[in-house]
Amino acid sequence: MRGVVQTLQQDEFLELYDRALPHVYGYLARRCGSAATAEDLTADTFMVAVTAWRREPGRQLDVGWLIGTARHKLIDHWRRNGRQHDALAELWDEMPAPIDPHDQPVEVEAAQTTLAVLAPIHRAVLTLRYCDGLPVGDVAAAVGRTVHATEALLTRAKAAFRSNYDAQRREEA
Repeated sequence: MRGVVQTLQQDEFLELYDRALPHVYGYLARRCGSAATAEDLTADTFMVAVTAWRREPGRQLDVGWLIGTARHKLIDHWRRNGRQHDALAELWDEMPAPIDPHDQPVEVEAAQTTLAVLAPIHRAVLTLRYCDGLPVGDVAAAVGRTVHATEALLTRAKAAFRSNYDAQRREEA
């Protein structure tokens, strides 16, 4: 009898996987700029789900829970990649924040290409703030900085984005 119950639970999980996979992968692919990274993070997300499912067999998992887990996996990925840039980031923190004179719409493909070349911490704060719509306080908590430091970081990240975006647009012209 136990084998039948376990099989039913596995079937439910597989149904969730089939239903949620495009959402989780799509969420990650739009934000990390690399299909391979998105695939790895998607796998990590579902491994967390499997662990949660095994710990609490009756636990209800859904697409929203998986997207939240994927967000945490993406933030962890950015943190790992950003550690090597921390020393440089500290130097940037001491510089006055440049003012972004541009407030124009951007093309989606060009914006994704531009995000892919930015430092991981810049990509993280811009994505969390402007793609996910998180308030600055939540972005600060996610990247482990104060609100003031995150505001300065966002200003520098926007300037780096605009500079790279404009350079890319000039090359295309």
